[in-house]
Amino acid sequence: MGIYKIGSMGEEVKKIQERLKTLGYYRGPIDGEFGGGTEAAIKAFQKAKRLTVEGIVGATTWGALFQEEIPEPSIVGESLGYRSLALTGSFETGRDIPECFTGLGGDFDGQGMSFGVLQWNFGQGTLQPLLRDMLEKHPRIAKNIFQTNYSIFKEALDSEKEELMAFARSIQHPVQHYVYEPWRGMFKALGRTEEFQKIEVRYADRLFRKAGELCAEYGLWSERAVTLMFDIQVQNGNISTLTKTQILSELGTLPRDLSREELEVHKMRIVANRRAEASNPKWVEDVRARKLCCAHGGGVVHGINYDLEGQFGVKLEAYRLG
Repeated sequence: MGIYKIGSMGEEVKKIQERLKTLGYYRGPIDGEFGGGTEAAIKAFQKAKRLTVEGIVGATTWGALFQEEIPEPSIVGESLGYRSLALTGSFETGRDIPECFTGLGGDFDGQGMSFGVLQWNFGQGTLQPLLRDMLEKHPRIAKNIFQTNYSIFKEALDSEKEELMAFARSIQHPVQHYVYEPWRGMFKALGRTEEFQKIEVRYADRLFRKAGELCAEYGLWSERAVTLMFDIQVQNGNISTLTKTQILSELGTLPRDLSREELEVHKMRIVANRRAEASNPKWVEDVRARKLCCAHGGGVVHGINYDLEGQFGVKLEAYRLG
């Protein structure tokens, strides 16, 4: 079941906006971006229909709008690797697909420029391979995005690292490190393409497979567990030997009369809490919120309400790597 709220984007959001405009609740642009204006219109519609006023389009509100069942989100047809990356990207950026794939940072950390869900960067040489892949495999799309700046962009990628870093710094503010237009818009447009998103998923595959291995270590089997372990890999790096010992010790105390699903959730909660408590004290609650959101299948992270199944098609069902 799909769910649409602040930050959601795409054709389904356009459909919602068009319907609300027809009914007289919405006066904004039909842009497929679920922002404050769309939320306000939804709340007004829900109030008029005596529905729960929450500004979120779930099954009940969708049915009231269209007299049909809410469709599954299109992301359901994507690989679990894609869905895991999109979820972590949303945690990182606070945005839904495709914006969660377009994270863009300047030279605030001395790495020249960072881009994508995992903030691949020029300084460490991790971003260049993704961009070169895009130019080699999808040159037409890249040329359409960068237009007259394409040759400059390609030349910079083909240059020595020192020259590339100088180029990256030349297209951003020297103190605040935000990337100037039109480069900012062009990189964002690149991240919104399905082709570059697939490249991001492929380059994140090592972490995704490690997430599957961690699930096996702790006796976890669900899609939710993979997203949990993947987010640990991205945000925290790994699980230390000491934390692993604490987790395994606590897992041994769980009641034996729990159902398979109940046991899975209890195990994930233990992993989530112990990994959070092993983090820098400044970030413990941030880590805990993200990890428990994965374990519970939903929750609030950075003020945003998540529903893993409704938004990302991530269920408490068995996963398969590959």
